[in-house]
Amino acid sequence: MFNSLSDRLTSTFKNLKGKGRLTDADIDATAREIRRALLDADVAVPVVREFIGQVKERALGSEVSQALNPGQQVVKIVNDELVQILGGDTRRISLAKNPPTVIMLVGLQGAGKTTLAGKLSKHLKDQGHTPLLVAADLQRPNAVKQLQVNGERAGVPVFAPHPGVSSEFEAATGDPVQVARDGVAEARNRQYDVVIVDTAGRLGVDAELMEQAANIRTAVQPDEVLFVIDAMIGQDAVATAQAFNDGVGFTGVVLTKLDGDARGGAALSVRSVTGKPVMFASTGEALTDFEVFHPDRMASRILDMGDVMSLIEQAERSWDKAEAQKMAQKFVDQEDFTLDDFLNQMQQLKKMGSMKKLLMMMPGAQGMRQQLEQFDDRQIDRIEAIIRSMTPHERVAPKIINGSRRARIAKGSGVHVSEVNGLLERFGQAQKMMKKMAAGGGGMPGMPGMPGMGAGAARKGKGKKGKAQKPRSGNPAKAAAEMKALEERRQRSAQQATGAAFGRDGQLGQDGFSAEDLNLPKGFEKFLRD
Repeated sequence: MFNSLSDRLTSTFKNLKGKGRLTDADIDATAREIRRALLDADVAVPVVREFIGQVKERALGSEVSQALNPGQQVVKIVNDELVQILGGDTRRISLAKNPPTVIMLVGLQGAGKTTLAGKLSKHLKDQGHTPLLVAADLQRPNAVKQLQVNGERAGVPVFAPHPGVSSEFEAATGDPVQVARDGVAEARNRQYDVVIVDTAGRLGVDAELMEQAANIRTAVQPDEVLFVIDAMIGQDAVATAQAFNDGVGFTGVVLTKLDGDARGGAALSVRSVTGKPVMFASTGEALTDFEVFHPDRMASRILDMGDVMSLIEQAERSWDKAEAQKMAQKFVDQEDFTLDDFLNQMQQLKKMGSMKKLLMMMPGAQGMRQQLEQFDDRQIDRIEAIIRSMTPHERVAPKIINGSRRARIAKGSGVHVSEVNGLLERFGQAQKMMKKMAAGGGGMPGMPGMPGMGAGAARKGKGKKGKAQKPRSGNPAKAAAEMKALEERRQRSAQQATGAAFGRDGQLGQDGFSAEDLNLPKGFEKFLRD
């Protein structure tokens, strides 16, 4: 959504890097570029004028002139002002002291109110609430049916006493005000703690729409009135928001279609013009593509600083903690990273949503946006198909996968052999990196060894040049203790090395060879025991 604005602002700030002092001309040029970027993003002119005034006032003061890095200080000022224009603090739903909490959705037709009702109900249900959806939009064709489908997908009941209209040629019947009133009464009788009322919209603002919405508000006395606005509406967002605020009055704003390619000025304009906070954002078609709007995080995204906090929260919601703990234990035990582990990690990532969206939350993602745009989420499905086409033995010991096995795997997964080769090559690199990281042997620059597995343990008692380690202390008693500890570690390493063989304890099997000769991964001996 904010790609164009983010690119323009990032390019502007690059010109300030490395300057030990900023002149008035530098600040004026920067403010001029920011003004052009905001106007090109469809931000309302009064909002742009106020924003630039605040930035210039702070940038020309001692805050920048006395800074060690004035360029970064200007970026901080722009970030702070963006946070303020987006609402400052995160605004949550105000729950009623005496349930049910009534939430009324208003907005133009096509803004996504009905879809948003399903997303909001699922969001509240996941938080432990018991919501009820009320179908009070009786004039848009199949609006009631759409709400029922969304409610079924979200696992939330829908109160729909009237079917509404099924085509645009059918005259609207039924009283939406009475439906809304009865819906709240139904929630109170059945002890639902939240009611979400979906109301009708129009293609444009008119007196009939405002009157109906105002009558519903009077009838149900909602605790929250959320104005749902299409983020792609452009400059008309300000006039539409002002009309609804004057005609109905709303307490918060919900931005939909933030995953689109529009310039996104609505998000920066509505809050400043109406004084009402943006509370939620819809970022896709799925019911889970819905998030609380955090002004500080959105400002960070616009300035290409990433949104790591949202990424962490999303991971905490979807990541299997037991699976993560199991993987961490394998890491500590220095067990080999297998294709089964790789498949489990891929499945965990799929639960978090689109990989493209996740990567765009990383700092500096705008710089590689072109590569991210070319990324196809279906590649994950193809990788999963390739791994599932392997036998359990092949997943644990991929070195045995020869040419004929690769051809069979490619045929079973419906891909070309080159894709199987590419996956195995990338997996081999990842496996080596995991081994180095676990052993503390320098898999990543500056990466220390894992607890209990120092770099010395990985080298099995060898020094820097392969020589046996000697005691460091000059005290004979301490030196003897150190040598004893080194010898015990060597013995433990030797025992672990001989524990995974045919016939037990590293002895030769009946055919006269040891399983160690097969170079099997650690932990594989459990498949060979009788």
